[in-house]
Amino acid sequence: MGNHLLGFLLLFLTTPLVASAQATNSSSNRNITLGSFLVASVNSLAWQSPSGDFAFRFHQIEGQKLYLLAIWFDKIPNKTLVWYANGDKLAPEGSKLELKTDGELILENPDGKVLWRPSLIRDIGVSYASLLDTGNFILASSDSSLVWQSFDHPCDTILPTQIIDTKNSLSSRTAENNFLRGHFELRLIPDGNLVLNTFALPTGNAYEAYFWSDTVDTKYSNVTGNRLIFNESGYLYIIMTSSRIVNITSGNIVPARDYYYRLILEYDGVLTQYAHPRAPRNGKWEGSWFRVWSKLDDICSAIQGQFGLGTCGFNSYCMLNSNGRPNCNCLPGFNFSDPSNEFKGCERDPIQRCNLNDTNPEDLYDTYPLDNIFWPNSANYEIMDSLNQDECQNSCLYDCNCVVAVEKKGTCYKKKMPVSNGRREEVDGKGFVKVLISSIPSGDFPYSPSQRGNRKKDKSAFSILGSVLLGTSAFFNFALLASLIALYVYRRRPRCVGSSSIPETNLRNFTFQELKVATNGFKLELGRGAFGTVYKGELSSSNSRIVVAVKKLDKLANDGENEFKTEASVIAGTHHKNLVRLVGFCDEGPEKKLLVYEFMSHGSLADFLFGQSRQEWNKRIRIVYGVARGILYLHEECSTQIIHCDIKPQNILLDDSFEARISDFGLAKLLMKDQTRTLTGI
Repeated sequence: MGNHLLGFLLLFLTTPLVASAQATNSSSNRNITLGSFLVASVNSLAWQSPSGDFAFRFHQIEGQKLYLLAIWFDKIPNKTLVWYANGDKLAPEGSKLELKTDGELILENPDGKVLWRPSLIRDIGVSYASLLDTGNFILASSDSSLVWQSFDHPCDTILPTQIIDTKNSLSSRTAENNFLRGHFELRLIPDGNLVLNTFALPTGNAYEAYFWSDTVDTKYSNVTGNRLIFNESGYLYIIMTSSRIVNITSGNIVPARDYYYRLILEYDGVLTQYAHPRAPRNGKWEGSWFRVWSKLDDICSAIQGQFGLGTCGFNSYCMLNSNGRPNCNCLPGFNFSDPSNEFKGCERDPIQRCNLNDTNPEDLYDTYPLDNIFWPNSANYEIMDSLNQDECQNSCLYDCNCVVAVEKKGTCYKKKMPVSNGRREEVDGKGFVKVLISSIPSGDFPYSPSQRGNRKKDKSAFSILGSVLLGTSAFFNFALLASLIALYVYRRRPRCVGSSSIPETNLRNFTFQELKVATNGFKLELGRGAFGTVYKGELSSSNSRIVVAVKKLDKLANDGENEFKTEASVIAGTHHKNLVRLVGFCDEGPEKKLLVYEFMSHGSLADFLFGQSRQEWNKRIRIVYGVARGILYLHEECSTQIIHCDIKPQNILLDDSFEARISDFGLAKLLMKDQTRTLTGI
């Protein structure tokens, strides 16, 4: 143990000496003489390090005749960039980098306009330049004194032997192929902490840190002598002014003699150390860059601060994909500010305004539910106690400044624009986003808009129904419930003519094998009915597993090849919060016709009414209300009117919030003629 620690310390202490020796003895390297130049073109020349590990040349931006002056690993197949000069001013083809005879290094476009020049650290003449085997590009005087080096001006990457102090930092790029400065930063601050934070552009104002190393030097709390060292062996550590050494590296470090290393602050805000084999094995390259360690594993949840853009920018939310990297998604009614860069946030047009005269908000806006979308508490919240979901939703609808509302355990949180730090999480609550009705998308967001049109006229019926239900038995309650629904629907009977057009949907066409795997061979039966048997299943998505209900249909009519798909499309074209949503189907012959629905966690109304435990009256009343709204929608409001034909407690399901969700609607036409239960007098 002692020998290991001693070796580690010796390795650490020699690192600055190695870097210094390489800088001051550059005459043994491939010196770049005064008058040398590079021209931006597809086949431009390069200035290489003595070993050939690194090259300094123009890198063409994919699909454009624009170039980035950069240093990269040159021996490996993937020419990985480690430093670049002109991320904010890309060079057009024909631009020229020249080490002039007066010692000035300058990048000019074909018209002679200066795109980049280094800021020299000493007012002495430059005699030559050199790219060292460490990847450091230097300018030196005639006596080999260092005048300027790229290691003092890092971009998003540092290399072994490179040092970061309190005067410089790493900044992410905007996107993987966009080299403008991003909004993530790695800094060593004077108290000794290494921090990751977002910051404002172009001011550079730093927001709250989302990672810190907990390496405060209590003896020297505000000094500039702390240094972050990335040594030749691939270890990253901090040396304090008090000489205390703190190792930052986690994971297994492979031998540096066999591997290249780099540490990068990636465009999504994750700090990662990578390794790559230095040479091919048996003439073949095995693999590519692999991750040694990173901070942090879940960048979506890491940023908890009140200020700044968050991971994905304003008016968006973040969720991890299967590779653990963030995907950014716009809120409903919003679009990416820059379609080529999803990390720049979202905006909407027209902008929500308060000067709309006396227009009823219900005529302008609707709300979309946001399941498991969460925002941390911040300064632009309004907090309202003792409100349920509907009251919270209405409060946001009538508040011209509110764009998002979250109801959580009886407390309503309303947020105004812009909203930041949204992420996908399992949360105990319900969120809603307010959307202009004119901008509601059709099928491009996985949730349905709420139906608000009948709330006012239903309030009196709601009150009367509640008082009547009090004090009656469960059986009588359900009989009364069914009668009221029938009366409600009868009064609004449409003279329904089926629509000939089928709405476009995002209905997924599953294979039978996919659904067999999802249901584990159709093992877990949830129930049986007139239309078939229902099984519980799980579908894999990009970042989670989704529970579904899979219905195997029995005794179907054979009225043509497209009848089943047509009826499934009609069902999928319905969008109402009191209907069970159809997410897909399978059609592989008469015995393999299946429908895939979202899973309802609280079972059926029959279980709710006739179970052993007594249920709260407010829940019963809300269920009655929901069933009536759902039937009204099927009969009058959807583009293709649907008569259910089989309303019963077993076909009314309950979601996580005990909202009534009608199921099995639209299936009557799929039955064989001797199985039909159509009641034309409903």
